[in-house]
Amino acid sequence: MLVVDDVDINREILSLYFRDKYEIVEAANGQEALDIIMRQRVDIILLDIVMPVMGGMELLEILHQSDTLNNIPVIVTTSQESVNKEVRAMEMGAADFVTKPYNPTVVKCRVHNVMARQENEWRKLEQAAQDDKIKRMKHDIEIDALTGIYNRDSFITNVTRLLQENRDIRYSMVCFDISGFRMINELFNVETGDVVLKTAAAYFRTVSGKRGIAGSLSADRFALCIPKDSLDIELLIQGLDGLMRSMALYRDLRFYAGVYHIDNIYLSVAQMIDRAHLALKRIKGLGKERFAVYDDALRNTLVEEQMVNREMELALESGQFVVYMQPIYDMSTNQLIGAEAMPRWVHPTKGIIEPDHFLPIFEKNGFITKLDRYIWEKVSSFISEERYRGLNVLPVEIILSKVHLYDPGFTDYLISITKQHEVEADKLLIGVTEEAYNDNPQMLIKVLKKLQTNGFKIVLDDFGREHGSLNMLKVLPADYLKVNASFIKDVPSGKPDLIVESFVKMAEAMDMQLFIGGVETEAEADLIRRAGCSLISGYGHAKPMSADEYIGFLEKLADGEF
Repeated sequence: MLVVDDVDINREILSLYFRDKYEIVEAANGQEALDIIMRQRVDIILLDIVMPVMGGMELLEILHQSDTLNNIPVIVTTSQESVNKEVRAMEMGAADFVTKPYNPTVVKCRVHNVMARQENEWRKLEQAAQDDKIKRMKHDIEIDALTGIYNRDSFITNVTRLLQENRDIRYSMVCFDISGFRMINELFNVETGDVVLKTAAAYFRTVSGKRGIAGSLSADRFALCIPKDSLDIELLIQGLDGLMRSMALYRDLRFYAGVYHIDNIYLSVAQMIDRAHLALKRIKGLGKERFAVYDDALRNTLVEEQMVNREMELALESGQFVVYMQPIYDMSTNQLIGAEAMPRWVHPTKGIIEPDHFLPIFEKNGFITKLDRYIWEKVSSFISEERYRGLNVLPVEIILSKVHLYDPGFTDYLISITKQHEVEADKLLIGVTEEAYNDNPQMLIKVLKKLQTNGFKIVLDDFGREHGSLNMLKVLPADYLKVNASFIKDVPSGKPDLIVESFVKMAEAMDMQLFIGGVETEAEADLIRRAGCSLISGYGHAKPMSADEYIGFLEKLADGEF
């Protein structure tokens, strides 16, 4: 461990914390630190920002310009008033920060977490090297077979080279997504959808020309990296609109774009894409705005994501994640028939954090597997508690992340906890989304069949949001079809009834029970009831409640208070 600070006592304090685990080397400024780094191996650096001769920011910049030194994890040490410097240091590649005066528990915890992440990154790099070897053996193809432009990996590789070779040029990263594309294959055919993608790709290839690079990120997502002075985003989108109209699809296909003007060349290209995509997600499908630019507000989102990554392990260990229950009703009998389990993060300083703010991050970093197992344990224990109290034991839906498809032991684990808590398998409803189906349909089918064989009930959750809905409906073994009430909001009079009726008929034809979530008003509930669906959940009948509140709710129902 290299401790860099121009104040002797600060170095002494930090050295004292870690002498039992690390060989400590000290430096009084950035230049001394750099000399040490060039002479010997350093596993982690604790780096002060403000120092004479060479400050911490200068050393960070030098480290990240080096192919051999940029993988050394750096934790910056700052005063409590240096928030802007912390953010800037994070953008330049710092792994974390600690503030003065030092809290030994906090400092040790953050060093531990950074080194744990670093070890995980080494493992990922080793796996990536093995994967790369396999890809070479299979004659890895750089060009996307359908669209004829770079696939995601090749796009990242070539953009990295482009930026390195043209440091004097300011570039912009642009991500594109197509609203309404998921229905093209379902309303027309796969060939028509392929023509749309090929046409868009040809347009992007033309726009990028010799000065930029175009790539296909996934089915209906594209990216461009072109010089900023060549980018006229409004004109570019107008050209796309004209192309789509010329195809006479009788379907409103609209391209939305997110733009990141690259102001930090030390970011990875994947991070640049993420920033452009963050901007895209801000406006896609929300109104007339067709593009958005990454700005300070989105930068704060990244800082929040770093907070989530930093604190998630401690939050799980200290019980900050709690399970809330969203009641499900049968309107034909006006009876409570179950609930949906939804996690909440009760943060000690930020209060309740909604799942939309942390679940996508956990999906990306793999922590979702730990959180889900924690939730499954809590839900199984909760159902056991219902039985112990002599209450009517109602089923609870838990969502299955696509990450579990690649864990060969997860089904056995789920079965084991139901046996451990003496919970009947059909009291756990396993919710799966179209995202999991699109990611690996064959694996998902295999997993769901095993779960059904062992008595679990399957819910196709949030049906209709992703491309491939009808294909998923035809092949997945399931007991329930769940649709969000957003389908009937802001739709002309008369059409909501037809939409719900079509879902009712679809569910009946597939021998599934239909229920609709996200119902917020009595008018929506009446419409759904008239159309032939009785199972609903949402704020219109009851808001999500904690497990204890839900138990109390069930007790009042048992006592006839409702």
